[in-house]
Amino acid sequence: MRLIYSIFIQLYGFFLRIAALFNDKASQWVDGRNGLFSRLELALREVDRNKQPVIWFHVSSLGEFEQGRPVMEEFKKIWPAKKILLTFFSPSGYQVRKDYDQADFVFYLPLDTLKNARRFLNIVQPEMVFFVKYDFWFNFLKEIHCKHIRLYFISALFRENQHFFKWYGGWFRRQLHFVTHFFVQNRESEELLKSVGITHVTLTGDTRFDRVYAIAAKKTTFPLIEKFCAGNMVFIAGSSWEPDESVFIPLTLHKELNLKYIIAPHDTSPGRIQFIIEKLDQKVLRYSELNDGNASLADILIIDSVGILSQLYRYATVAFIGGGYAGGIHNIQEPVTFGIPVFFGPNYQKFREARDLVAIGGAFSITTSGELFAEVKEITENPEEHKRLSAICKKYVEENRGATEKIVRYVEGVGKWAGGRVGE
Repeated sequence: MRLIYSIFIQLYGFFLRIAALFNDKASQWVDGRNGLFSRLELALREVDRNKQPVIWFHVSSLGEFEQGRPVMEEFKKIWPAKKILLTFFSPSGYQVRKDYDQADFVFYLPLDTLKNARRFLNIVQPEMVFFVKYDFWFNFLKEIHCKHIRLYFISALFRENQHFFKWYGGWFRRQLHFVTHFFVQNRESEELLKSVGITHVTLTGDTRFDRVYAIAAKKTTFPLIEKFCAGNMVFIAGSSWEPDESVFIPLTLHKELNLKYIIAPHDTSPGRIQFIIEKLDQKVLRYSELNDGNASLADILIIDSVGILSQLYRYATVAFIGGGYAGGIHNIQEPVTFGIPVFFGPNYQKFREARDLVAIGGAFSITTSGELFAEVKEITENPEEHKRLSAICKKYVEENRGATEKIVRYVEGVGKWAGGRVGE
């Protein structure tokens, strides 16, 4: 089975190289891996593994980075001498966070072949490895195990329909035994793993709650956006796609709502921004053109940059999170940590926090523009109702914090049991 898997991986890499001729993202994926091992050797050649052990964190893309980030930053506080290597699978994550200052080295993950895994590990020689959520690369897992390196999965999430839990999933299940310990997000994941004989599991929750809480605590302000908001109630649409926009854009025609709108599309390319602007029959500003002179002149602001959306939710009265009419909703924890009631489309069942918040009344699944208008009108016209919903959201985040501390305590404890702090 490993041979079949490895052949599939080789074919995957081959087709990506063909796709790179026509697709920018595939081209970034390929170009970012050209000469990777030489660059990796050069970057790590001066690292003394005895005094500066390397801890390797791997994430798939931006969402997983935000889950791994609290643990990386806590490690930096506790063990500042250690070197952190961060790898990404996706260009969309790497391109945004390649200059992340809490990681000493940031690279792409090589294609998951046995040869690549062995070469990568021989160069890096990590003291321990952290994979985030469910980016399973089975040749890497095997080689990490063979080298007797501790491997942890953090914020891991499992569902019954995954191949690990199917009748044909025996080989995949065996690969899970290469993992030293799983830190899982929910009870369902814990029980699924134990049902197939994986008992090295701890229920810690989702580290992303720690991340969004830290974002809210920073109290970063944006003076120009404050001038745009000008004390008005604000509707923020975050990480939107075209199907989402067809639902919330009609709201902008209802002047009686007295709302300002901030739209932060998932794709911020110029063409995509222009597409949205052409759908709006009002004065619209791009964030890149916002200044003291025009900030108060428009009712709709479009965010045409990345990296600031999580902080903007502090200005929201209500938020609409994109993705719920396609593959699944984006991050709802970011607005919720500010106590913002959230709306999204019907495709949210894969996301525990969305299910939880719908059940307790802090979030709402919306099918039509009419439904959205009615809910937003009810909340914005009733301050006490908004206050009640806000309290529900804040309480939910508060109750789900703490995963990072549990993970670090566990890892530190393993080091102590082994005869000292980890890496000492």
